[in-house]
Amino acid sequence: MEHALSTATLSELRRPRTYPAVSVLTPTHRREPENSQDPVRLRNVVAEAKKQLEADPAVPRERRVDVSRQLDQALAEIDLAHVEDGLVIFAAPGEHQVWSLAREVPERVVLSDTFLTRNLVSAQASERPFWVLSVSADHITLWNGGVDRVSEHRGGGFPLTRSRENFDAERQERIGDLPSTFRDEGTRHFLREADSALGRLLHEDPRPLYVTGETAALSALDDVGGATRNAVHVPHGGLAHGTPDAVWQTVRPLVAEEARKSTEAVARELESARGRRAFAAGVDEIWQSAREGRLRLLAVEENYRVTVRDGGGDHLMPADSGDLDAREDIVDEIVEQCLETGADVRFVPDGTLGGADGIAGILRY
Repeated sequence: MEHALSTATLSELRRPRTYPAVSVLTPTHRREPENSQDPVRLRNVVAEAKKQLEADPAVPRERRVDVSRQLDQALAEIDLAHVEDGLVIFAAPGEHQVWSLAREVPERVVLSDTFLTRNLVSAQASERPFWVLSVSADHITLWNGGVDRVSEHRGGGFPLTRSRENFDAERQERIGDLPSTFRDEGTRHFLREADSALGRLLHEDPRPLYVTGETAALSALDDVGGATRNAVHVPHGGLAHGTPDAVWQTVRPLVAEEARKSTEAVARELESARGRRAFAAGVDEIWQSAREGRLRLLAVEENYRVTVRDGGGDHLMPADSGDLDAREDIVDEIVEQCLETGADVRFVPDGTLGGADGIAGILRY
């Protein structure tokens, strides 16, 4: 199952496909007893996707068989013991993907010539993703961080490993020769290589960056690097060969502190916008402003959900989840639209926005 959504991956997912490109969404649960319903619900929504394929006259038999097979293969790959809050299955002729999201999604089947990506985009934004670079003299690991975990990122040149005759970085740490290790030109070249690879990655997928390592390693990386100079330094060695949990426990307090500072900054900006008449709130006003590209900043409470329908006259009306014309993921629509128009999207703890009904923004004009 996929977790990390890069700019390149999103672009590939949005590429037009030969019809039908099938998107299957279903909510899932991490804990008992709620997760007991997940297997039946998942099978039923996949069966519904096959039913729609069967009933669609625009789908030739050969493609229908292919896409149905892709759905079966995706279903077989899903491990419900390790799901989060939502699952998304993409299937098209010759391909399929399964995405696990740390954000609830509505149950839905969509047949189109592109995959439905708005829920992935919103989930990625809500996770406040970050990078962790763990440095030693012989091994450099990059970790992909999210709301409650990190996992090793493999790709873009990472991990980097250096081997050399008579070179034992761990022994040099034990005998106190680490500073000279990081003054060695071979080591510095190794660090420059890592910095260059990281710079390319940050250009494609910019995120906050934490760098872990011995003090001498952090200092040497600062001397030779450019991409890591604005990173948060964490003087903790051994994590280049560490476990995801060890890395998460090390950076967790720093991530929580940065999230707290970010929330306070958003609250201050919103309060200032009120005085300048640049403040918008409520799903209807925010939706209109997002469509017009007028939002500079969007703030959404983490668990804010609302179901609406088109009320005519460019307004949204409250709706029930079962209504035929209900739009259950309007918040995710707004998030994707804002990101498309260059707005800064921030998810904040529930209650942060006070009387703003869970969603607020700052207007560009």
